[in-house]
Amino acid sequence: MAPTENDRVELLQGTLDMLVLQTLLFGPCHGHAIAKHIQRTSDEALLVEHGSLYPALHRLERQGWVTTKWDKAPGKNREVKYYLLTPAGKKQLTAQQNRWAQLVDAIGKVMRPA
Repeated sequence: MAPTENDRVELLQGTLDMLVLQTLLFGPCHGHAIAKHIQRTSDEALLVEHGSLYPALHRLERQGWVTTKWDKAPGKNREVKYYLLTPAGKKQLTAQQNRWAQLVDAIGKVMRPA
Protein backbone atom coordinates (compact mmCIF):
# COMPACT_ATOMS: atom_id res chain seq x y z
CA MET A 1 0.00 0.00 0.00
CA ALA A 2 1.42 3.37 -1.03
CA PRO A 3 1.92 5.97 1.71
CA THR A 4 -0.75 8.62 1.86
CA GLU A 5 0.04 12.29 1.48
CA ASN A 6 -0.42 12.72 5.25
CA ASP A 7 2.18 10.02 5.90
CA ARG A 8 4.67 11.76 3.64
CA VAL A 9 4.16 15.14 5.28
CA GLU A 10 4.49 13.66 8.74
CA LEU A 11 7.77 11.95 7.88
CA LEU A 12 9.08 15.07 6.19
CA GLN A 13 8.21 17.24 9.17
CA GLY A 14 9.92 14.93 11.64
CA THR A 15 12.99 14.63 9.46
CA LEU A 16 13.06 18.35 8.77
CA ASP A 17 12.85 19.08 12.49
CA MET A 18 15.89 16.89 13.11
CA LEU A 19 17.85 18.53 10.28
CA VAL A 20 17.01 22.02 11.56
CA LEU A 21 18.01 21.13 15.13
CA GLN A 22 21.25 19.61 13.83
CA THR A 23 21.99 22.77 11.85
CA LEU A 24 21.39 24.97 14.89
CA LEU A 25 23.80 22.83 16.92
CA PHE A 26 26.56 24.82 15.20
CA GLY A 27 25.16 28.18 16.34
CA PRO A 28 22.43 30.75 15.68
CA CYS A 29 21.17 30.96 12.12
CA HIS A 30 18.45 32.76 10.20
CA GLY A 31 15.94 30.78 8.17
CA HIS A 32 17.49 31.22 4.74
CA ALA A 33 20.91 30.16 6.07
CA ILE A 34 19.37 27.05 7.66
CA ALA A 35 17.85 26.04 4.32
CA LYS A 36 21.13 26.70 2.48
CA HIS A 37 23.14 24.73 5.07
CA ILE A 38 20.90 21.69 4.68
CA GLN A 39 21.07 21.97 0.90
CA ARG A 40 24.85 22.42 0.84
CA THR A 41 25.69 19.68 3.35
CA SER A 42 23.43 17.20 1.55
CA ASP A 43 25.27 17.83 -1.72
CA GLU A 44 22.19 19.62 -3.07
CA ALA A 45 20.04 16.48 -2.60
CA LEU A 46 17.78 18.11 -0.02
CA LEU A 47 16.01 21.31 -0.97
CA VAL A 48 14.10 22.89 1.91
CA GLU A 49 11.31 25.12 0.69
CA HIS A 50 10.50 28.14 2.83
CA GLY A 51 6.88 26.97 2.89
CA SER A 52 8.05 23.93 4.87
CA LEU A 53 10.90 25.50 6.80
CA TYR A 54 9.13 28.38 8.54
CA PRO A 55 6.21 26.31 9.84
CA ALA A 56 8.81 23.84 11.18
CA LEU A 57 10.74 26.66 12.87
CA HIS A 58 7.54 27.99 14.46
CA ARG A 59 6.64 24.47 15.64
CA LEU A 60 10.11 24.01 17.14
CA GLU A 61 9.79 27.37 18.89
CA ARG A 62 6.37 26.44 20.33
CA GLN A 63 7.89 23.19 21.63
CA GLY A 64 10.65 25.18 23.38
CA TRP A 65 13.37 23.53 21.31
CA VAL A 66 14.48 26.77 19.65
CA THR A 67 14.30 30.39 20.64
CA THR A 68 14.69 33.51 18.54
CA LYS A 69 16.43 36.85 18.61
CA TRP A 70 16.50 39.76 16.19
CA ASP A 71 19.91 41.04 15.14
CA LYS A 72 21.53 42.94 12.28
CA ALA A 73 22.23 40.88 9.20
CA PRO A 74 25.95 40.87 8.39
CA GLY A 75 26.69 43.49 5.75
CA LYS A 76 23.07 44.63 5.56
CA ASN A 77 21.19 47.54 7.03
CA ARG A 78 18.31 45.47 8.39
CA GLU A 79 17.52 43.06 11.17
CA VAL A 80 16.77 39.39 10.69
CA LYS A 81 15.37 36.74 13.01
CA TYR A 82 17.96 34.29 14.23
CA TYR A 83 17.02 30.88 15.60
CA LEU A 84 18.98 29.38 18.51
CA LEU A 85 18.96 25.85 19.89
CA THR A 86 17.81 25.60 23.52
CA PRO A 87 19.02 22.99 26.04
CA ALA A 88 15.66 21.22 25.57
CA GLY A 89 16.30 21.32 21.82
CA LYS A 90 19.66 19.61 22.30
CA LYS A 91 17.96 16.84 24.27
CA GLN A 92 15.31 16.52 21.58
CA LEU A 93 17.97 16.31 18.87
CA THR A 94 19.67 13.47 20.72
CA ALA A 95 16.35 11.63 21.04
CA GLN A 96 15.61 12.13 17.33
CA GLN A 97 19.09 10.99 16.34
CA ASN A 98 18.58 7.80 18.38
CA ARG A 99 15.21 7.13 16.73
CA TRP A 100 16.74 7.82 13.32
CA ALA A 101 19.55 5.31 14.00
CA GLN A 102 16.97 2.70 15.05
CA LEU A 103 14.96 3.34 11.87
CA VAL A 104 18.03 3.06 9.63
CA ASP A 105 19.03 -0.15 11.39
CA ALA A 106 15.54 -1.66 11.04
CA ILE A 107 15.29 -0.75 7.35
CA GLY A 108 18.79 -2.15 6.80
CA LYS A 109 17.69 -5.48 8.27
CA VAL A 110 14.78 -5.66 5.85
CA MET A 111 16.88 -4.64 2.87
CA ARG A 112 19.75 -7.03 3.75
CA PRO A 113 18.13 -10.08 5.38
CA ALA A 114 20.49 -12.56 7.00
